Amino acid sequence: MVTRVAVLDRDVCIEKRCGYVCSKVCPPNRMGEECIVVEKDGIYPVISEPLCIGCGLCVKKCPVHCISVVNIAQELDKPVYQYGVNMFRFYGMPLPMEGAVSLIGKNGIGKTSAIKLLTRQMKPNFAVFGKEFTEEETLERLSIDARRYFTSAKEGLRVSVKPQHIDRVRGAFKGTVAGLLTTIGGKKAVAEIVERFRLEDILSRKLNQLSGGELQKVSIAAACMKDADIYYFDEITNFLDIEERLRMAVIIKDLAERKKVMMAEHDLTILDYVSNYVYLLYGEENVYGVVSGIKNVRAGINEYISGYVKEENVRFRNYEIAFSRHSEGELKAKTLVKYGALKKRFTGKTGFGFSSDAGEIRKGEILGLVGKNALGKSLFVKMLSGVEKADQGEKLGLKVSYKPQYITAEPVVVSELFRAKNCNGMVFEECKRKLNITMLMDKQLTELSGGELQRVALTLALSQDADIYLFDEPSAFLDIEQRFEFASLLRRVISESEKCAFVVDHDIVFVDAIANRLVVFDGKSSVQGHASAPKNKRDGMNGFLKVAGITMRRDKDSNRPRINKPGSQLDTEQRDAGEYFYYES
Repeated sequence: MVTRVAVLDRDVCIEKRCGYVCSKVCPPNRMGEECIVVEKDGIYPVISEPLCIGCGLCVKKCPVHCISVVNIAQELDKPVYQYGVNMFRFYGMPLPMEGAVSLIGKNGIGKTSAIKLLTRQMKPNFAVFGKEFTEEETLERLSIDARRYFTSAKEGLRVSVKPQHIDRVRGAFKGTVAGLLTTIGGKKAVAEIVERFRLEDILSRKLNQLSGGELQKVSIAAACMKDADIYYFDEITNFLDIEERLRMAVIIKDLAERKKVMMAEHDLTILDYVSNYVYLLYGEENVYGVVSGIKNVRAGINEYISGYVKEENVRFRNYEIAFSRHSEGELKAKTLVKYGALKKRFTGKTGFGFSSDAGEIRKGEILGLVGKNALGKSLFVKMLSGVEKADQGEKLGLKVSYKPQYITAEPVVVSELFRAKNCNGMVFEECKRKLNITMLMDKQLTELSGGELQRVALTLALSQDADIYLFDEPSAFLDIEQRFEFASLLRRVISESEKCAFVVDHDIVFVDAIANRLVVFDGKSSVQGHASAPKNKRDGMNGFLKVAGITMRRDKDSNRPRINKPGSQLDTEQRDAGEYFYYES
C-alpha cells in the first residue's frame, strides 16, 4: 500500500502569479473529479490526497514551485501530528529513556516538532483538524510506550528545554545574565554554574548584548540549572568553537548519567560523543518525517550515513555519505597568490590585538582556518577581503567572493537577489539542485529560516566569478547532508576552476572533508590572536586538537571521525604518541 502526501507551501502560493494552474492541469479535475479545489472563501487550493493519482503535473507546472507530491512506499499509520491540510506531517514518536537519546536527521524533518510534542508545547492531532482531543482520546491513539510517557507528563513530569532558536531567550528575559540565572536557580546555584560554563566575564551583561556563542552557552546553562526529570536540548553547537562544543558535550553527558536527556544536533562528533542511543528521522524536507526505532548510537549513526534503515527495510537516501580513510591532502600545485603578514590592534576597553604569519595559497586549494572563538578568524578573512583595513599588510590583490559569518536578511525576493548579482550560470544551477534552493526562489529573504538563509548565501558566494572565495562558518544552521553537499560542491568548483578558498569552521568532520592545509589560530580569546602560515593537514590538526584537549579516531566501518573518551586507553595511547588525529594503532 502506498501513502500519498501532498504539501502546499502557502508562503509563496499566490493566485495572481499563476491563476492556480495546478487545478487546470490536474487529470482528475479534467475528468470531473474535485482533486484540486479552491473553496469559495479560501485563499489556497486544497489537494485531495485520496483522489490524487501522483502524476506530478501540478508539481511540474507550478510556476512558483510550491507543491510537493510524494509517494511513501512503506505503510504508515495516521500522523501523530499534522500542521494543517496539505502541510507537513510527522509519523511516530521518539521517546526519552535512561541516559542520552539523540535525534539525527536533516532540517525540516520534524526534530523540533518532536520535542515540542514531548514537552507539551503542541498536542497530537492525528491529522484531524478542527477538533481538540481529550487526554483520554489522545492516549488511546498512541503506542503503548508513548502512552506511558504522556501519562507521566499528564501527572506532572518536569521538563527543561533549551530551544533551537536562542534569540527567543533574549525576547523572554530583558535583564542581565546574572539576573536570568538567579531567577532560575537562586543565588547559591549561580556560582557553581558560572564556574562550570565559564560565564564570569559576561555576568553583568544584558542578554541583548551577548554574541551568538555567549547566548548559546547561557541558554544551555539555564536549561541545566532547572530541576527537571527530562532535559531537552535542540541544537547546542551553533556559534560555539570545538573546545566549547566539547565542554558543553561533557556537561550534558554528565547530566545524562543522572537524568534523562534528549538532544537534536547536526555535529556528528558531538552527537556521537554525548549519546547512548539515537532515533533516525527521515522523509522529505518540509513535507513529512518518519521516526525510526531506537538504535545504539554507533550503529544508528552508521545507518544514517548509509541512507538505509535496516529494521524497517527503508532506503531514504539514494547515496551513502562517504568518509575517506585518508583526509584531503596537500596539493603540489602552483602558487596562486602570496599574502603578507597582517596586524591589527583595536583601541578601547578590550584592546584586542591580532597578527598573522605570511603565507601562500595554491591553485585549486582550500585552506581550513581553525581555532577557538575570539582569536581573529573572522577578522583575518575580513582583512584579506578588504572589508576590514589592516594596520599592517595589504588585502589580496585579486577578485574576492566573501560569505560573512552573520548574514543580514533584506526585504528582497531570492530570485531577484541572484539576478542582480550576475551569477555563473553553471555553478548556480548546480547549487540550486544540490542545496535545494529552487523551492526558495520566490520567497523573501526575511521569510527564510537560518538554514535556508545560509544555503542562499553559500549559493550566492560560490556562484560569483572570483579568484578567491572566503567562507566564514558555512556549516552553521546546515544539517548533516547539506554540509556534505556543500563540501562536495566547494571541492569540485575550486578544483575545476583552479581558484582557491579560505574556510572558517568549527565542525571538525566538515573541515577534514574539504581542507588541503590548515591555518591554525592560537592566543588568548578576546585579548590576542595569531594565525600561523598554512600547515600540512597532519601537523595542523594535531596542533589544533592538542590545544582543544581532545584526541580523535576514525570509525572502523564508516571512517567518520569520532572523539575518544578522555582517559580511555586509545586517548592515552594517542596523547603519548603525539597523534591527536590520523592515528593508526
